[in-house]
Amino acid sequence: MSDAATARSWRATAARVLFSDYFVLWLCVVYVAVVAPFTPGFLTLENAGNLLATLLPLFVVALGQTLVLITGGIDLSVTSIIGLCSITGALAMNDDTGWLARSPMAMPVGAGVMLAAGALVGGFNGTAITRFRMPPFIVTLASMMGVSGAAVWLTQSKTINRLPDAFNALGGKTTIALVIALVVGISVHVMLSRSMFGRWLYAVGHNARTARVSGVPVNGVILGAYICSGVLAAVAAILYTGQAETGSPVLGQRILLDVIGATVIGGTSLFGGRGKVLWTLFGVLFLKLVDNSLNLLSLSLFTLTIVKGVVILLAALLDSLRTRLGPADR
Repeated sequence: MSDAATARSWRATAARVLFSDYFVLWLCVVYVAVVAPFTPGFLTLENAGNLLATLLPLFVVALGQTLVLITGGIDLSVTSIIGLCSITGALAMNDDTGWLARSPMAMPVGAGVMLAAGALVGGFNGTAITRFRMPPFIVTLASMMGVSGAAVWLTQSKTINRLPDAFNALGGKTTIALVIALVVGISVHVMLSRSMFGRWLYAVGHNARTARVSGVPVNGVILGAYICSGVLAAVAAILYTGQAETGSPVLGQRILLDVIGATVIGGTSLFGGRGKVLWTLFGVLFLKLVDNSLNLLSLSLFTLTIVKGVVILLAALLDSLRTRLGPADR
């Protein structure tokens, strides 16, 4: 084989690896193999349980971000939605002052209130973007600030304790949280791969103008994506609040970098038109492996943030490379 043929073969192999659906999964395997020998307790069942417990709610909220990114938008308000949903649900069902205190309906109604709050904020974001043609970045940034301030004002910066045991079990018991995350993940996968709405999402992300000419209800699709993002942030709020057994207005405040980073690392494009549930799962897994291993090494929060920033920057560069060189149907 000539040198030119060998070079072409290597380039073809590299392209197959780069554009493989499992590229980030292989990165996870390599990362574990490299880091595990130097990280005490990394490969233990206890640590695996802790990793899974923190991975599940992040996966759920990242799925909502995936839907928005597929349309070519972005949702910076998801972490504030988590905080707002946490305190609205806790205000409704806590055993001290909640209007559903010690009621058998406290858990289902409280969870419903949280989902409604997430849908409301998501609907506001989507309406502002579609009705008034405002940039998604500005709308969701303003929403993030306003919703976060409202959550703090409602509780005067206090946490709300004594939530129903049945509610705490939703996030506190990993098995239940795993079932919820699986149901959400499968539902979003079916929606993206089997439904007309899923095809519309990709069409809008590829080219909104062409999609509109083709008869796609572009504004309705974008509005639906932001409502879904708000609802999935509310589901994540249920899991996070159940884990903490406390309603907090600042719950999830520090995970915005993780949400966007994990989604982009997985392969969902910042330019729109590309994204899958499986990719997001792999991106969340990789980011949580990095997070978990650095915590076990007792590195400072500043070091952890720097490493995450570098990883996300590299993921954005990779996304740009994939967008320029990749097949159009990805």
